[in-house]
Amino acid sequence: MSIAIGSDHAGYELKHQILEYFDEQGIDYVDYGCYSEGRTDYPDFAEKVGREVINGKHEKGVVICGTGIGVSISANKIKGIRAALCTNEFMAEKARQHNNANILALGGRTTTPTIAIRMLQVFLTTQFEGGRHAVRVEKINHIMER
Repeated sequence: MSIAIGSDHAGYELKHQILEYFDEQGIDYVDYGCYSEGRTDYPDFAEKVGREVINGKHEKGVVICGTGIGVSISANKIKGIRAALCTNEFMAEKARQHNNANILALGGRTTTPTIAIRMLQVFLTTQFEGGRHAVRVEKINHIMER
């Protein structure tokens, strides 16, 4: 599995800690920026990650800004992206099981590295349940078509 990851300056430190975890676990990833704590704009990185996931270069993505709100809104503007802003493991699990989320959004100023890594573990290993949830995801897809 290959993961696309990106953050703005407010998510830089949490992203760096997640990258260390990816390296330790041998998880394949591409870091789409930012590469310092200098001021940046979160929509740029959310779009980069979202486009790479939709284009099939990566199976899933992770986007991070100060709260996770801006990157989740931005990524969800891309047709086919289902970015879920999660704050705990239960939300990460349900985002995958029920919504087939393909991007996890995190808040660099609101989420500890320990919680973020636990959410990532759940997000990356939980499968979509399909069934009645597939009907709902299809309805979301139809909204994007309108």
